[in-house]
Amino acid sequence: MSQPLKDIEKVLASHKLSTEDYTHIKKILGREPNLVEIGIFSAMWSEHCSYKSSKVHLNGFPTKAPWVIQGPGENAGVIDIGGGYAAVFKMESHNHPSFIEPYQGAATGVGGIMRDVFTMGARPIANLNALRFGNVLNDDKTSAHQRYLVRGVVSGIGGYGNCMGVPTIGGETSFDECYNGNILVNAFTLGLAKSDEIFYGRADGIGNPVIYVGAKTGRDGLGGAVMSSDSFTEESKSLRPTVQVGDPFTEKLLLEACLELFKTDHVVGIQDMGAAGLTSSSFEMAGRSGSGMIMHLDRVPAREENMTPYDFMLSESQERMLLCAKKGSEAEIIKIFEKWDLDAAVIGEVTATGNMELFWHGEKCAEVPVNPVSEEAPVLNRPMSRPAYLDTIADVTINDFAKVSNQEAFGKLTKSMEVVDKSWIYTQYDSMVQTNTIKKGGMLDASVVRVKENKKALAMSADCNVRYCYIDPKGGAAAAVIESGRNVAMSGARPLAITDCLNYGNPENPEVMWQFGQGCLGIKEACSALTTPVIGGNVSLYNETNGISVFPTPSIATVGVNDDENRVLMSSFQGEGNTLYLVGESRSEFGGSLYMKEICGTVAGKLPEISYDSELALWELVIEANKKDLLECAKDASSGGVAIALAKMSAVSGLGCEVKMGVADERDIFAESMSRAIIEVKSENCVAFESMLNGLACAKIGIIGGESIRINDVSMSMNELQDNYFNTFKRVIERDL
Repeated sequence: MSQPLKDIEKVLASHKLSTEDYTHIKKILGREPNLVEIGIFSAMWSEHCSYKSSKVHLNGFPTKAPWVIQGPGENAGVIDIGGGYAAVFKMESHNHPSFIEPYQGAATGVGGIMRDVFTMGARPIANLNALRFGNVLNDDKTSAHQRYLVRGVVSGIGGYGNCMGVPTIGGETSFDECYNGNILVNAFTLGLAKSDEIFYGRADGIGNPVIYVGAKTGRDGLGGAVMSSDSFTEESKSLRPTVQVGDPFTEKLLLEACLELFKTDHVVGIQDMGAAGLTSSSFEMAGRSGSGMIMHLDRVPAREENMTPYDFMLSESQERMLLCAKKGSEAEIIKIFEKWDLDAAVIGEVTATGNMELFWHGEKCAEVPVNPVSEEAPVLNRPMSRPAYLDTIADVTINDFAKVSNQEAFGKLTKSMEVVDKSWIYTQYDSMVQTNTIKKGGMLDASVVRVKENKKALAMSADCNVRYCYIDPKGGAAAAVIESGRNVAMSGARPLAITDCLNYGNPENPEVMWQFGQGCLGIKEACSALTTPVIGGNVSLYNETNGISVFPTPSIATVGVNDDENRVLMSSFQGEGNTLYLVGESRSEFGGSLYMKEICGTVAGKLPEISYDSELALWELVIEANKKDLLECAKDASSGGVAIALAKMSAVSGLGCEVKMGVADERDIFAESMSRAIIEVKSENCVAFESMLNGLACAKIGIIGGESIRINDVSMSMNELQDNYFNTFKRVIERDL
């Protein structure tokens, strides 16, 4: 093996390793490490791969239910959806790469999450995304750059997903100044598989071959996992080489080749080469099986000259897989991948040593015990302290600000970047490919695809109100779980499980670490109460630039099942003359509200009250009433309150409405009390619907129809409403073009 390193302090600094880490590495190896070994430990012990700051807080997440086939710990989570089929899904972040290089950063985020899903043996059938950008409204350099980032990210997502033939059917896009220095790009993919044909990332069977398949390896993405485990500074723009470059056409070939391979009996285990590339995939496969592995790095297909063992182990080139096969099947496997014009090479075998032994042209260049790399990764119980800002904002109310007429507020809110239609974004995505999309982007709330194989439908929604998470990190995270589940339930589907992307600032800041710990408590509480276990996800820390961290942003994606593909409930008005109900209790709750942000210019106050019993009762009412065909549409009332929910329903449907809502304060039409929904019912079904309320607060508030929307003292013509709603976003995002 190569000689131990000189100038070790400089090497450690460049690999984000501490002197304590180095001492630990020497103890594990029983000697001084070489550069390849330092690179391996650096990647596997990075925040991105080892979750060293977050692991102590993730313990205790509810992960089990009768319908959960696979929880956290694999490439993606799996739930049973009935009829012999399973939904395989996960959400991950690609924040740092997307800020540096928006097109490729977002594109490779989409590619990576799709590989996580089809690695499990599932064909991807739907994509969502949760995007956060900074202020795009101003004429300064910051807003101009944010608009550039929006255009680049959206183009990257569409470019990759469209080429893969996987529909992007929905998501969430929001804007806040806190993301000026760090945008968030969270990508979600859901796939379909037979429930008894799930594949796992394991390397079992002594002597079984280890085979590299997919695209050739280059130097792109070197150090990507380590880069994503640090904060940004002004110098971060020079990190562009650490961003991977994707090729969706190669990924499409890889998808089809893998799915063909899965029909054979050749595969023992398979793993996507994501963050940390060949290092993470090989160590994770061997680690799950308690085995060792020999790899000959000079046999890895390369697309650049003079690559070194270090380059091969740390490259994050895209569209690559590592698989463990049954001995004797090598030729058949290589034949399949060559048929799809992909590289395939036997690069090693499974051993019983428990060590990862790496060779370069016949000479051993590294040897690292597998188990300690994951089991002895640093687990940090970082200091935490409650942020001082919470005490300054807790008692702030809308009464502390000059009063604005409801008419003026309504006009402003209907043009808010959070509210307005994002067709500029979602029309760049192919939402109808595969011909299973029932409810797509722009149709409000959850997105839905049919499952032709079992005549059911899968509903999914990605949500997080970041203002709630800022004013109450625990309650805000719980509220994200609640809203995501509510959106799914409002489509008539029963929420079954979640995946998450926990996006936070610098964990070395005790206040950020407190926010993270509280967020995890909120997710645990909500998922337990709502019986929607966490089956996988991702933590993204160090979303900070020049010492300014993003708001806590625990994005939650919920998946639910509707037993009848023909009973998917819409979220916008369906017919003139139909009755509108408001279900749920309304209070003057404005903490963290859109009204307080847009009208009062602040993010402050107390979080609206959470009641899991009320939430579950609302879900049950809508799901069961929909089964009886009593409902025409249902939409949750969340950001912007009842007034903005009605405005969206009206704008999307092209139908006006006349509504009278009982309020204690005239501004309560914008209040954001939780566990509420607006439900449309035909007159002949009103009695039957009301008989199902079972004590839930409910009021008949109006009727659909007319050329305007009227809510108490607010009115707006349909022409003005639809212009505000459908045209504002394009005007803003394209102003530099």
